[in-house]
Amino acid sequence: MKFGVFDHLDRSDLSLKDYYEARLKLIEAYDQAGFYAYHVAEHHSTPLGMAPSPSVFLAAVAQRTRRLRFGPLVYALPLYHPIRLIEEICMLDQISGGRLEIGFGRGASSTETSFYGLDPAKAQQIYAEGLELIIQGLSKRMLNFRGDFFSFENVPMELEPLQKPHPPIWYGVHSVDSAERAARKGLHVVSLDPPRETRSFVDRYRQVWRETRGAKSALPKIGLGRFIVVANTDEEAIRIARRAYPKWHRSFYHLYVLRGGAPAHQRPSELDALIEIGQGIAGSPATVTAFLESQMTQTKANYLVGQFAFGDISLAESLRSLELFAAHVMPSLAANY
Repeated sequence: MKFGVFDHLDRSDLSLKDYYEARLKLIEAYDQAGFYAYHVAEHHSTPLGMAPSPSVFLAAVAQRTRRLRFGPLVYALPLYHPIRLIEEICMLDQISGGRLEIGFGRGASSTETSFYGLDPAKAQQIYAEGLELIIQGLSKRMLNFRGDFFSFENVPMELEPLQKPHPPIWYGVHSVDSAERAARKGLHVVSLDPPRETRSFVDRYRQVWRETRGAKSALPKIGLGRFIVVANTDEEAIRIARRAYPKWHRSFYHLYVLRGGAPAHQRPSELDALIEIGQGIAGSPATVTAFLESQMTQTKANYLVGQFAFGDISLAESLRSLELFAAHVMPSLAANY
């Protein structure tokens, strides 16, 4: 079993200069603690995401880490010109020594898509075509493609990724159908949804994987994402998380308050409700371990992705949470799953 990190990079009270430096120091600690990968979200014009250009931020991550793999979860494909994105992916994979993991999606927010002058109704079609095009461009020296949105004829692909034919590809699953599509394409996946829904996704993913590749074929990573805060006592961890989570929640709903509507995948406003439905935990190492062991058993996921920094959790608090998680929680989970 391996462990990863998911990060919105939601805004705190720090200046952006200090904020980026603090997060890079935390990512250095993820590297030293032996995490498999760091996954960063992409958002625009919202305090939910201070890495609207994941490639720029990840270039800094590449230079501050040595073993940690990293990547976007996900690049919002409708917002990119495919050739530009192909080139950025190749650069990141090369400068990191082949540590890039790439995720693609249509974008979580139609409001953010509309800011770019795009019709959100076409986002899924653009995503599907763009994904096919980018995979082709990463694995061939000459790009020829004709689709509904993009057409290229004999475009030289001067850059290439270090990993062949391309870096591992990830997808965020929120339905049984999306799990099936991901399994057929051999994609790694992460679910942020509650245990019961996640289990239905995982069961379908595993079934399709067996049907298409055989029972003995090694499974990709099937990730479970959870908010995690660890402290010396339950009381201390809950105090930190209860303070920080509502600030993250305000950022999560920021654009919907301004523009109306609601996110497709909603979150409760209070930490206690989040814990109750199984999407996060705050507690001592023993409490966190018991919660996550139950979650892994319920969902049958094989990759745990923690969201350790959110809201106004300070760098010192995050580092202490990470220290306790690495010393006590990771060994127990790794031994049992």
